[in-house]
Amino acid sequence: METLKKIFAIREFTIFLVLIALMLFLGITAPGFLSVDNLFSIILNVTFIGVMACGMTMVIITGGIDLSVGSILGLSGVVMGLLMHDLGLNPVLSILVGLLVGMAAGLTNGLLITKVKIPPFISTLGMLSIARGLAYVLSEGWPISPFPKSFTSQGQGMVGPVPVPVLYFAGVAIIAYIFLRYTIVGRRIYATGGNLEASKLVGIKTDRILIMVYVINGLLAAFAGFLMTAWLGVAQANAGQSYELDVIAATVIGGTSLQGGEGTILGTVIGAIIMGVLRNGLILLGVSSFWQQVVIGAVIIIAVAFDQLRGGKEG
Repeated sequence: METLKKIFAIREFTIFLVLIALMLFLGITAPGFLSVDNLFSIILNVTFIGVMACGMTMVIITGGIDLSVGSILGLSGVVMGLLMHDLGLNPVLSILVGLLVGMAAGLTNGLLITKVKIPPFISTLGMLSIARGLAYVLSEGWPISPFPKSFTSQGQGMVGPVPVPVLYFAGVAIIAYIFLRYTIVGRRIYATGGNLEASKLVGIKTDRILIMVYVINGLLAAFAGFLMTAWLGVAQANAGQSYELDVIAATVIGGTSLQGGEGTILGTVIGAIIMGVLRNGLILLGVSSFWQQVVIGAVIIIAVAFDQLRGGKEG
């Protein structure tokens, strides 16, 4: 009995039960939900949100937020597309430049937050607009294609029944999990979010930690841009629009506390899958895209409310 209580006390297990319950409900009510093709479609669509959510988890653990990830995805994809299509640059070099663009955006966010002391909400809101605007300026609003097959195969290829982007997502999640759980830097990320002033007193370079997590977040947003551009076979300035909401929702649903200092990559991955299952189920049930936004917004509020209530009880 004591062992059972310990299992149910694990937050990830509770979140996993929510996922199972949601899938059972949709399996009964939504025709075709449990088909193999549909389940693989869900996993593929979760990939882009999930990759970004791994970075967002680190940001939120430090007590911050990043509203610019969707725009960074779009800008990085456009940069990669232009380099390959217009300049004929090698796909690998184009991807590297696109990733550097994402890191530069994350670095800018980190510096504005730590050195200029602009709150994360405001600085990343500004970056959301800047990155999206630059994507439209560079592309002039037009989709960019075609691309070499060596590039598109990274998004459209399969390894057996598994889409290649899903394997990339799994790799990112595993690396992020090990980084947060088993490294000194990972422990310092938790410490910074748990108590910033105490972390400074014990010698942790908190500014460096904060800058680093925003750079990682920008890098993973750009990596998601690479995967999405390769999957679609076209770079678009509006790619990833409003994704920041799903990314934050997946992270919070996965148990990462907006109060900082708490969260896991495993929980985030489950949260991302819940978001994917929910969106897919609403589509299969014939719910209009307008009402889908209402449901997603309600889910975010409920998840945050639970986090606040739990934080209050623990306090």
